Amino acid sequence: MKTKRNLWLIILMTIFAFYIDLPNKFRISGNLGRFSFDQEIQKPAIDFEIGGKRIKKEFKIVQGLDLQGGVHLVFEAQMDQVAAEDKDQALEAAKKNIERRIDFFGVSEPVIQVAKAGESHRIVVELAGIKEIDQAIDLIGRTAQLEFWEQNPKVNLEEIPATGSSEPIFLKTGLTGKDLKKSQVSFDNNTGQPVVALEFSQEGAEKFAEITTKNIGRIVAIYLDGTPVSTPKVEEAITEGKAIIRGSFDLNEAKSLSVQLNAGALPVPIKIIEQKNIGATLGAESVKKSLQAGLVGLLLVILFMGLYYGKLGILADLALIIYGLVTLALYKIIPVTLTLPGLAGFLLTVGMAVDSNILIFERIKEEKRTGKPLPVAMELGFGRAWDSIRDANVCTLIIAFILFNPFDWTFLNVSGMVRGFALTLTLGTLLSLFTGIFVTKTLVKIFYRT
Repeated sequence: MKTKRNLWLIILMTIFAFYIDLPNKFRISGNLGRFSFDQEIQKPAIDFEIGGKRIKKEFKIVQGLDLQGGVHLVFEAQMDQVAAEDKDQALEAAKKNIERRIDFFGVSEPVIQVAKAGESHRIVVELAGIKEIDQAIDLIGRTAQLEFWEQNPKVNLEEIPATGSSEPIFLKTGLTGKDLKKSQVSFDNNTGQPVVALEFSQEGAEKFAEITTKNIGRIVAIYLDGTPVSTPKVEEAITEGKAIIRGSFDLNEAKSLSVQLNAGALPVPIKIIEQKNIGATLGAESVKKSLQAGLVGLLLVILFMGLYYGKLGILADLALIIYGLVTLALYKIIPVTLTLPGLAGFLLTVGMAVDSNILIFERIKEEKRTGKPLPVAMELGFGRAWDSIRDANVCTLIIAFILFNPFDWTFLNVSGMVRGFALTLTLGTLLSLFTGIFVTKTLVKIFYRT
């Protein structure tokens, strides 16, 4: 009963994966006797509303820099005027600032990483599909501009939605990022909620005292590169050069706001030291050859399994096809930014999925040779092969973890290409364990008879 339930689960999972794998738009054409047809089919996108939030998802393969072309940039952060204890925070602030600017530029799936080696502090940026390269470099390379704006006394914010306003809502105060010494996350002594603490220079403290004194009860907005990042209301005049921004944000949001403010406060100009333009034509040709090689290899594996193991091999081939469908669907759902090394990771895990089946089938054959009945031989074969399969895959996952470097350790790799390989290798390894043990075992139990 349990085995049949598992089979239905596999069937439903395969149908769902096949639906996700279908192109969002494709054409069907052909002839049936005197009838001909040519129809373009649009796959319905997932689009629904739940809890007042609209969820819309179009499943597609996200291509990386080497597949669709783009630009690879390396920036050097100038840390000459930054204290040693503030360098890490300054580098992270510069990274956050670049992320925000790239989001504004509209680049999908950018790769932005920091790299530190000795006194060198670098930011690596990979922009797939970008065409206006000079504009992107200019946008990224500017030093962040932090400004404080005060509410226009001629404007009533409560009346704007109904009447509109021809007057500007906020006016510049002359208080900028060079007047802010630093910002950091703190906690309210009364509520325990995270807040953002600001500390101004001596000149900035005098400016801020004057601004808050005349704007009690009104908003003093904080702008970064012309975009408001916070709009706190002044509750009282602040004369000691320190201020607190309170809001309904959690700890992560408070940290993000603090980093954004520091991006405009810390003197961290960046200069470009490396630029590589990657053409999409090279990527398309490489993908074509990779897919051809992968297809030939997959067909040879399927042929070998069918000829050598007979019925068991055919069931293993079926499990391998299910593995491919589920893997591709997972790439679209996450989504995984697919690169050439990522494709290599996928093809490698195809062989690993077959390795698991070979270990299991050889173990079943050994148990049968000792005279055990088939049901017992199958249970022992799967159970005793598991130790070898587990150890081999755990070693692979450890290597993938090191290559992916999720904690951005500076003594390890930070390349987006290598991380793409590590990600597909990890997903493929986990899925090969699932299909090699769960799917193959279910299919063998139901369909295999000597």
